[in-house]
Amino acid sequence: MMQDRISPALSVPSAAPPTGLASRRDVLKASAAAGGLLLSFSLPGLAKAAAMAQAPEGGTALTAYVRIAPDDTVTILSKNPEIGQGIKTMLPMLIAEELDVDWSQVRTEQAPLDPALYERQFAGGSMATPLNWEPMRKVGAAARQMLVAAARRGWDVPESECETASGRVRHLPSGRSLSYGALAAQAATLPVPDLDSVKLKDPRDFKIIGHSIPGVDSPLVVKGHPLFGIDTVVPGMLYAVFQKCPVFGGKVVDANLDVIRKLPGVRHAFVVKGGTALNGLLPGVAIVADSWWRAEKARGKLAVTWDEGATRQQSSAGFAREAAELGKKAPAHRLRDDGNVAAALKGAARVVEAAYAYPFLAHAALEPMNCTAHVRGDKVEIWAPTQNPEPGRTLVAQTLGLDEKNITVHMTRCGGGFGRRLANDYMVEAAWVAKVAGAPVKLVWNRTDDLQHDFYRPAGWHFLKGGLDAEGRLVAWQQHFVSFGENGNFASSAGLASDAYPAGRVPNLSYGASLMQLGVPTGPLRAPGDNALAFVFQSFIDELAHAAGKDPLKFQLELLGQSELLPGRGAGFDTGRARAVLEKVREVSGWGTRSLPARTGLGVAFYYSHLGYFAEVVEASAAADGQVTVHKVWAVGDIGSQIINPTAALNMVQGGILDGLGAALNQKITIEKGRVVEANFDGFAPLRMSQAAPVEVHFLTTNHPPTGLGEPPLPPSIPALCNALFAATGRRIRELPIDSALLKT
Repeated sequence: MMQDRISPALSVPSAAPPTGLASRRDVLKASAAAGGLLLSFSLPGLAKAAAMAQAPEGGTALTAYVRIAPDDTVTILSKNPEIGQGIKTMLPMLIAEELDVDWSQVRTEQAPLDPALYERQFAGGSMATPLNWEPMRKVGAAARQMLVAAARRGWDVPESECETASGRVRHLPSGRSLSYGALAAQAATLPVPDLDSVKLKDPRDFKIIGHSIPGVDSPLVVKGHPLFGIDTVVPGMLYAVFQKCPVFGGKVVDANLDVIRKLPGVRHAFVVKGGTALNGLLPGVAIVADSWWRAEKARGKLAVTWDEGATRQQSSAGFAREAAELGKKAPAHRLRDDGNVAAALKGAARVVEAAYAYPFLAHAALEPMNCTAHVRGDKVEIWAPTQNPEPGRTLVAQTLGLDEKNITVHMTRCGGGFGRRLANDYMVEAAWVAKVAGAPVKLVWNRTDDLQHDFYRPAGWHFLKGGLDAEGRLVAWQQHFVSFGENGNFASSAGLASDAYPAGRVPNLSYGASLMQLGVPTGPLRAPGDNALAFVFQSFIDELAHAAGKDPLKFQLELLGQSELLPGRGAGFDTGRARAVLEKVREVSGWGTRSLPARTGLGVAFYYSHLGYFAEVVEASAAADGQVTVHKVWAVGDIGSQIINPTAALNMVQGGILDGLGAALNQKITIEKGRVVEANFDGFAPLRMSQAAPVEVHFLTTNHPPTGLGEPPLPPSIPALCNALFAATGRRIRELPIDSALLKT
């Protein structure tokens, strides 16, 4: 019987920016006002640049990216949301470098939401660096060129006799110089250079890029300055909580609203009919009060009768049973078939068979979902810690029946995102409640809301067979992935790419999938898809290496084979770059040369994710009672030709790896009767400080465009830990989170 083929879901936001931006012609526009130079750029074919925004009276006019004041202060706007990844520092660094100013002259601001000027403004997919590496530098270089042109015209000298440094233009023969602040107004009247023609600096001349710059908001964060969405205060603001059905998609039948309305401080209590889209406005009960605590206390007395719907029949245990049954059958859908897997397995000298599983995961950002909204007639103003503000504005417009142009979104700093804030359900909830309440409203979820109404990393089950020949070479790979979806389409972040490694390196390979229906919302979590698949692929490869009687790192290198570019996601999978990070991590970790204590082992894994290559070695031990200790992690990454901000890069790698270790050791979301069991950090624990091992980070500089660091370090950390525990105890971890009972002596 012919089986359907399905395509995996993309592990980037659904409205991801187009590729190939660096090859498009950039357009620069400039204008002068109040003595400043004002710059913006847009990318033809994506959006038209909007008219210049006018500055408040007495100020300097503002456009998309750069403002130069008469006192030589340079204000640079960062267009993307800041979620802790350091983007508010990094993007201005690119512009400032080519503008040729000292970082001490620079002030940074969060740009407003304006897609006509800035194109897509989002945080996700580790895309900020690859999309902005050249365009932002060209904006700075064009501004520098205009300032030089203004100076040399005033002096009536050739441009070749002028140079820039530290925010000044100098005429070399005469020694004359002028500051950018003195030149800005004149520069803005000159023709704008073609961005394709501007000259960029040789990286050897970088004074800002490649140097550690502290996060521009870090001192304010340490001092508790109100930067985050949850800190927002506006005049006349009320506070709201929103109680949704504990079963996803359930509806309100009845609620004791008369009782709630009489409670102290309560201003409004009402049913929200909502809709059926899990990423939109769902049914629930809103309580609005003069303080959040009073609203929350009133919720404690709320009694709601729910129509729980069909999802109440679903559970983690039920999914596991169904997956086990499906795993015994042929896959319903074929993703890839290379060679003749059945014949290769039959002729193999040794066949290894294993089943791997991982649970649902929540994002658990420290700042719970929140949003402040004010609806006045057909105008809406929103303050939101969102990773994806433009789709949020669209969602609010569609739900409230308004024109998007009448909705203003202020992007606040986010207290963590990890993919959760790509969805904007909390934004539309706040807007709807504010509309009904007739006042500005700050909606704040509590921790239980946050854990029990997430867009979860999907659970998954993998049934694998691997065939080894007499020399221990991998000749066959068969994988049946049981996941979620319907009508031949994977649920969000629940897919498997047909080109996932080791595809292209095993002569006989098949990937198949069977899908189960799911009423639980899923979505991208840091390194979406890869954060789970790396555990399966890299653990099973380690298992095959041991079955072949080979050193696991050497086995990985043999499997990668010669250096070549295989077709695949992004720029393709470069086996040479993968080999290089593995060879370097072997060197820095002392792999194969160190003597370790009893029940202590080293594990290795690598992964290609979001254009970055990372190999990691974990040293871990298991005590007699099975308790796991991670002693150290060595990480080697190849993210291209330039580390833009070394301190931020180090933080991103260490944070990603520790995130992965925390998930492996502590975390799972359990579904029972269609609802989430875990309600707080006691049931869904972040990594404890006592569990956080030192992480030693190394980067390889390669001749490839630089890319981001939000995702790539995380995926290898989980299989490297599990492989280390096998080396330490001989017990193979095939299900997450790690069960210490399995490791007991």
